Amino acid sequence: MTVPAKEGRHPSSPTRDRVAPETIIALIADVQSATAGKISEIRAVTSRTKILALNALIESARAGEMGRGFAVVANEVKGVSDEVTQIASALENELSNKVALLDRIGREIVDDLRLQRGQRLIDLALNAVELIDRNLFERTCDVRWWATENAVVDCLALPRAETRAFAARRLAVILGAYTVYLDLWICDGEGRVIASGRPERYRTEGQNVAGERWFQEAMASENGEDYSLADIAVNRVLGGQPVATYGAAIREGDHNDGRLLGVLGVHFDWTPQARTIVEGVRFTEGEAARSRALLLDATMRVIAASDGKGLLSERFVLKTDGRASGYYQLSDGTQVGFHRTPGYETYKGLGWYGCVIQHPET
Repeated sequence: MTVPAKEGRHPSSPTRDRVAPETIIALIADVQSATAGKISEIRAVTSRTKILALNALIESARAGEMGRGFAVVANEVKGVSDEVTQIASALENELSNKVALLDRIGREIVDDLRLQRGQRLIDLALNAVELIDRNLFERTCDVRWWATENAVVDCLALPRAETRAFAARRLAVILGAYTVYLDLWICDGEGRVIASGRPERYRTEGQNVAGERWFQEAMASENGEDYSLADIAVNRVLGGQPVATYGAAIREGDHNDGRLLGVLGVHFDWTPQARTIVEGVRFTEGEAARSRALLLDATMRVIAASDGKGLLSERFVLKTDGRASGYYQLSDGTQVGFHRTPGYETYKGLGWYGCVIQHPET
């Protein structure tokens, strides 16, 4: 499988990337606070006006007949103050109800936006792990097919220098066409590597893989339909590069139930293939700088990262709560979306996860 080339970033959406959902709630709170403050100011003014009107009435009473006209004005001022107080109370009640409704609607919108964003992160995580699943499924097909090659079988069934040399040439031809592999090894039943596709590049002579899981599981397989695989590991023989190694039993007469002769091991060049997938996650321009795409193995070890950090050394422990997929938010507003490998056809996967971490907008 050829991993899709990295595509350009999606153009950012003004609404999606420039306005955080929480801004809606903050604006509503600001409106509510400003409304309450202005109404409080109005009440303070009317309260002072009433006191002034009352004082005016008292002084007009002392003035007797000469203060009668002033008393009329004072009563009018008091009446206007009462009306303003009533209007302020009505406005407060009306705005309070409307702001409360707006707050409820705003929170529903925010929840919906968070759900959409969370689902988007899940979808991106699923897409990444599905791409690697399909890629690795094809590796399982390769190793089972090549284990039945006449040259590969004869290398073990007729162990001579010429059959080993011919098998090595055939492996080199395969490597020339399938550039996703670092090397292919033919191992006898004792785990000795007796032929490889790139002997001039990697010193495989004298190597023994009897202790490797992929070799042991392939040797224990029941028929030619079975295969073995190992988690990502650094292979010192292959220049210390991370590989995903697959194994398939080599059987006599290239029959599914033929006598077991040894194992074909294929070493998938992990780093460039995985990097293309995580760097190709389709973030928008506004998301790219604050997002990180990861592939995690079953122990939550980082096996691929879009920022290239923490490979095979960092562990990012997902809060899955037993879910195959989901999203959650950290205390600082960072959102995390994840999806466990669904497998692909006969490849069931190793319990890996696709994961997307997205920090809040600043």
